[in-house]
Amino acid sequence: MGFVGQNGAGKTTTIRLILNMLKRNGGEIKVFGLDNINNDLEIKQNTGVIFDDLFFMEMWKINDIENAIMNFFSLWDGKLFRQYINKFGLPVDKKMKDLSRGMKIKLMLAVAMSHNAKLLLLDEPTSGLDPVARNELLEIFKEYISGGERSILFSTHITSDLEKIADYITLIDHGKLLYSGKTNELIKDYFIVRGSPDILSAELKRNIIGLTINQSVFVGMVKSSMLQNIPREIVSGIPSIDEILIYFSKGINKDE
Repeated sequence: MGFVGQNGAGKTTTIRLILNMLKRNGGEIKVFGLDNINNDLEIKQNTGVIFDDLFFMEMWKINDIENAIMNFFSLWDGKLFRQYINKFGLPVDKKMKDLSRGMKIKLMLAVAMSHNAKLLLLDEPTSGLDPVARNELLEIFKEYISGGERSILFSTHITSDLEKIADYITLIDHGKLLYSGKTNELIKDYFIVRGSPDILSAELKRNIIGLTINQSVFVGMVKSSMLQNIPREIVSGIPSIDEILIYFSKGINKDE
């Protein structure tokens, strides 16, 4: 599941709440059907986490990391960890401070996937990576969930990555849930529309999400079910996830 929203929308806060790193004000959070506070240890034994920042000591090498981490997980698999290190081409003799951003992410993935985690929580794992490194990580993610027994919650600003791999997507804006469901259904349910402002009726204005009007053109987003009711002069197009998020956000801010 891709987890998308602008800066300050609440993505990192949500992940920290799931991990019981923040005290919640109300409601409930369940992971694997279990309460995240009452079953904190059991949930974390089955969860791998990657944040945007690296939390390992800069002077550590890979052996130091394994020695520090392995005792926290009852299902730690040292052989599997070594397989990932070799597969990812990580240098065992380099210190953390000397690794590239891409290598650090791969190392955190190796740790997260070496205790048989059923769920990965990824907070902006591909930010700052070049397109080749990002694509390599996406292939790793796809392989990880290919058996159908594992899941990933993937928070990112790079929505083009999600369009490649996310089966489901959740959009939030300022803590509000805008959409949560299948990615392909989200994309096919909306269209971008644009045209001359003089053909905008009052009813059409009410139904366009995130409507923007200037002297020569209007642009916004509508539900696909609306297309049969709009004038032929209006041009429509399939939106990207980025565009859907932008127009949803504009619509909310206008209503507020």
